[in-house]
Amino acid sequence: MELKQLDALTAVAEHGRFSAAARALDTVQSNISTHIARLEDDLGALLVDRSAGELTAEGQVVLTRARRINTELAALRDDVASMTSRVTGRVRIGIIGTTGRWLLPPLLDELSRSFPDVATTVIDATTSALIPMLEHGDLDLAIINTPLQHDELFTSPMFEEKLVVIAPEGHTLSADGDRPIDIGELAEHKLLLSPPGSNLRMLIDEAARREKIQLQTVAELDGIRLAATLAFQGYAPAIVPVTAIPSWVGRGGWAVLSLQEMPPRRVGLAVRRRGMLSAPASATRDALRQVVRKLAPTIDGLTAV
Repeated sequence: MELKQLDALTAVAEHGRFSAAARALDTVQSNISTHIARLEDDLGALLVDRSAGELTAEGQVVLTRARRINTELAALRDDVASMTSRVTGRVRIGIIGTTGRWLLPPLLDELSRSFPDVATTVIDATTSALIPMLEHGDLDLAIINTPLQHDELFTSPMFEEKLVVIAPEGHTLSADGDRPIDIGELAEHKLLLSPPGSNLRMLIDEAARREKIQLQTVAELDGIRLAATLAFQGYAPAIVPVTAIPSWVGRGGWAVLSLQEMPPRRVGLAVRRRGMLSAPASATRDALRQVVRKLAPTIDGLTAV
């Protein structure tokens, strides 16, 4: 088995046809066909359905491993380069949107100042979208909602933050302005909530069960920023972490109701259990923790852990 055979399979998976894969790798189609055929012979399995231009189930398994191998090779090059000079290479970070809004600017500034030779790619997505990207090697690090139970990924805590209700102008809940609120007061209102099974929704549902109430939803959104934006615009109340309210949003008629007796939302840093972090990824991990510890005391309702 050779690396160029794995590269050929990856290119076919990404581009769909042998001819397109050949163009992407700057070679001819016959070379791609030969590499794939030899790889199939070596493994004793059909990896590509030629008629559909898609990978078989066996091909998908090989593709996952091939991507991890390429990730490790890139990390190897970065590590060696960093040992002979300054930390250099690329780091790919995944981050949930509400956290990215306040954490990314100081983090990118710190990386630029301390590690100018590290190129940073950032993917803004939900936790459910970031987990498979990290697992498959498309990301080096991911900042996600926790806890996470996953055989391939390990998480360490970064910070926790209070949950609040954004109540739109004109809604019954906003009549008395900003105030503390018990979750039981929400039972008669339709809310914007995260989907069932998400970390945030499990926190909310557990609090509702303790109060022996059933919350009603007008919609379930896998995106905290979207829920907050719809609440700002007057659509419906939303239960969100406190950092879903950006500091630059001018206060309109909406109210912020702090939820009493509610556990905080917890956010952690996820990495793959197998393989070492590259030098750029390790540097970024350390910079992340430094920035969070520095910023946490300045953000009301957020605590570094």
